[in-house]
Amino acid sequence: MEQRAPRRAPAPLPSLPPRLALPALLALLLAPALRASGPALWPQPLSVKLSPSALHLAPERFLISHGPGSTAGPACSILEEAFRRYYEFIFGFYKWHHGLADIRTGTELKQLLVTVVLDSECHVFPSISSDESYYLVVNGSVAVLKANRVWGALRGLETFSQLIYQDSYGTFTINESNIIDSPRFPHRGILIDTARHYLPVKTILKTLDAMAFNKLNVLHWHIVDDQSFPFQSVTFPELSNKGSYLVSHVYTQHDIHMVTQYARLRGIRVIPEFDTPGHTQSWGKGQKDLLTPCYNGQKKLLGTFGPINPVPDTTYDFLSKFFGEISKVFPDQFIHLGGDEVEFECWASNPEIRNFMMQKGFGTDFKKLQSFYVQKLLEIISTTNKSSVVWQEVFDNGGKLQPGTVIEVWKNENYPEELQHATQAGFPVILAAPWYLDWISYGQDWRKYYQVEPLDFPGTDEQKKLIIGGEACLWGEYVDATNLTPRLWPRASAVGERLWSHRDVKDIYDAYDRLRRHRCRMVRRGIAAEPLFTGYCEHDNKMQQ
Repeated sequence: MEQRAPRRAPAPLPSLPPRLALPALLALLLAPALRASGPALWPQPLSVKLSPSALHLAPERFLISHGPGSTAGPACSILEEAFRRYYEFIFGFYKWHHGLADIRTGTELKQLLVTVVLDSECHVFPSISSDESYYLVVNGSVAVLKANRVWGALRGLETFSQLIYQDSYGTFTINESNIIDSPRFPHRGILIDTARHYLPVKTILKTLDAMAFNKLNVLHWHIVDDQSFPFQSVTFPELSNKGSYLVSHVYTQHDIHMVTQYARLRGIRVIPEFDTPGHTQSWGKGQKDLLTPCYNGQKKLLGTFGPINPVPDTTYDFLSKFFGEISKVFPDQFIHLGGDEVEFECWASNPEIRNFMMQKGFGTDFKKLQSFYVQKLLEIISTTNKSSVVWQEVFDNGGKLQPGTVIEVWKNENYPEELQHATQAGFPVILAAPWYLDWISYGQDWRKYYQVEPLDFPGTDEQKKLIIGGEACLWGEYVDATNLTPRLWPRASAVGERLWSHRDVKDIYDAYDRLRRHRCRMVRRGIAAEPLFTGYCEHDNKMQQ
């Protein structure tokens, strides 16, 4: 019988050698008192130099504006919107402390000048190759943020906002500083699942806000599955008419445009996943003859269907039209095609499929049949000028994949060996296996996510360059709009730092202090992030109103 943890059982701290345990424990427990003020940067930038010299800011006099010679100007909606947004993030608390935020004697920081050096890319969507590097100097009355592209300027604005804190007098304060920063991996993702439970658009937008606070840049949208088909196709409207939970539980193409544009303004890509040939029971409700009829001996089982039927030409005619539509609705270069957990029993029971396999020389190896299907689907995707992401089974089953197909590794057993094999074959890889956030446990499980090292696998330097990043996955069997945000944050923040910061940034005690305060900052910004452990946020009473 399952046993619950004792109600007051404390979450254990990381184990330490006995002679170090007491000092480290005291340091951790005293951290809130010792570091009550000052910046808490998350994720940790590549290079940070902070001076004890403090500057002060007056909300009514402080400006964020375009720097001289910037290729981005007032017509750059990404930056204009970001200037407004970050001013609110920095000073939105001002009304709660009105009368306490008077400028003390000393230098006043009056302006942040933001300069985009190269072609700004203000009017395009971010991509896997987007430059997110930036350089930030806070010195005297004017701070300077420089970036090659607008995407780096967005990341720099987040860092600048994190540098500002309120001192014991309530004055907005920032230390003189010099920061050089760029991400370690280009793909830093969150997976959400809108098939097991429908997530309102406003919940998805709130997730994008939180991602930007953590410098995560890919929303992997697992939009449909066996349980429901909430994507509203114009070409095949019956897919959602019959496959969604409710007629109201759908994402119109206007909704998707809203999400992708909202994401673009935050430097976030949206990669849709339409998983086939398995996980497709909801597809069959609105598309006749798409799924495989299952048999018991020679008798067809009425109403029982398996994965997509890979034999008839009508299957590929449908897929060609459907993914042609998807390629126009979602602007990103990549489409995730799934390919995981295909159950072969129904295929094996179907006489048409068995005959087809004999003709093709597949024998009884249904992995070859899946590879046949995937190869044809990849060819369809290539005609749309898109690239493909697949789950690791597609690679494991020995299918012929097109160069550049991205393999997502999700099986937690011996995933370093999987990374080795996939990169040895020359494919780019996304790591998800150690970051399945739907597996919850009592205690501070953020630490195990934080302590993962994506490049700890046998392989050459060239192989390790093929690890393009990772994803924190939150599958939706037990998640809807009521608990998505607290279950994601700040646990996903640990993954965010691991994928952004240098691999040497791994001090769990320093991370605890910074993440504790970063979590409070997220809550202050409207993200209902759960606590790391016992304690409080300085403005708990205001955040709960």
